[in-house]
Amino acid sequence: MDNPERARILQGMTKASDILIVGGGLNGPALALALAQTGHSVTVIDSLAETLRMNATFDGRAYALALASQRLLEVIGIWERVAEQAQPMLEIKVTDGHAGAGPSPFFMHFDHAEIEEGPMGYMVEDRHLRRAFLDAMTQEQRITQLSGKTVVSQETGTTGVTLTLDDGSTVSGQLVVGCDGRRSGTAARAGIKRSGWEYGQTALVCAIEHDLPHHGVAHQFFMPPGPLAILPLTGNRSSIVWSERTDTAQHINAMSEADYLQVLRPRFGDFLGDIRLQGDRFTYPLNLTIANSFISDHLALVGDAAHGMHPIAGQGLNAGLRDVGALAEVLTLAGRRGEDIASTLVLERYQEWRRFDTAALAMATDVFNKMFSNDNPILRMGRDIGMGLVGSLPGLRRSFVREAAGLTGDLPKLLQGRAI
Repeated sequence: MDNPERARILQGMTKASDILIVGGGLNGPALALALAQTGHSVTVIDSLAETLRMNATFDGRAYALALASQRLLEVIGIWERVAEQAQPMLEIKVTDGHAGAGPSPFFMHFDHAEIEEGPMGYMVEDRHLRRAFLDAMTQEQRITQLSGKTVVSQETGTTGVTLTLDDGSTVSGQLVVGCDGRRSGTAARAGIKRSGWEYGQTALVCAIEHDLPHHGVAHQFFMPPGPLAILPLTGNRSSIVWSERTDTAQHINAMSEADYLQVLRPRFGDFLGDIRLQGDRFTYPLNLTIANSFISDHLALVGDAAHGMHPIAGQGLNAGLRDVGALAEVLTLAGRRGEDIASTLVLERYQEWRRFDTAALAMATDVFNKMFSNDNPILRMGRDIGMGLVGSLPGLRRSFVREAAGLTGDLPKLLQGRAI
């Protein structure tokens, strides 16, 4: 047989794993590691080439990891790879006001000293997390990575699912997990519809360098067009997530660097001294989108593929990692009992575990955004009084700190810092 013919046959061969994960961002690799470490064989399919994912440079993107999420990363062996680049979040200050006019006298201040477990969370740059996940997956024999590949079709049978890739090859498994974002092709191919709405807001995302130290304090400043989050990175740097009305955001993002900073400075203030842009600038349209079902036949959805919400509480990745912990635990325990891990009965346990918590968080972020992203004087008075009340009651304040740290609710074992 000549080499071209042999290559053609090999290209079309079906490769089998217990679980197929579509999407190699952060949730997909986290789930792959969690499952591989409990004995499952996993294939991760990502549309980006491995060289692009591995060689990412600083681009300003970073994530606020709640303490519970940090625990999960520690158990699956990622935290030791990024700990030196992580910035602890020791305090959170929430204020209300107008750009250039200073904050309202009413505010909320949360300090990690009010809980015993440690910092409320950590800020870690996207580039460090992605490299850590790629390195860890490469060293895990039960994980197969298919980079630079796109799924073009999926077929579900009585015993599993087969995915066809854009190069004509196929992969098969008992279960496919969609970790492929808010426009999940995995969900769409399964006929899962979505509910939600647009906010008419766009997030401007960047990183800035400042003259003065931030001391690990995160700030959330609510303004009529939308919130501005200032999140501490290592060194004298902070990550900015700045929500504006979409037309305004597009206009600002098209500005020169000098003009962009000129618009940002009155919103940011001068409490950290002079500021300078670092890395690239990004924009993301903001919406709420929730899959009508998190599961289907031999299929589950995780992270933004299941639920995309407003970044106002910084819980997007944290909610996804809760999905990871819950699904890994459900599948692993079912497998140990000899159950079919892809059965509807097993997958419904995952959906029941995550659906209420997700809906509650999505609605909370939605209400919070609508309550604060306006200049109605009656609402302003009510929310300022509410912030002052929360800030003055130690018990209520401590509850908010624990919520921010991800320590409330029915936590999967991985988010408790325990192996499954």
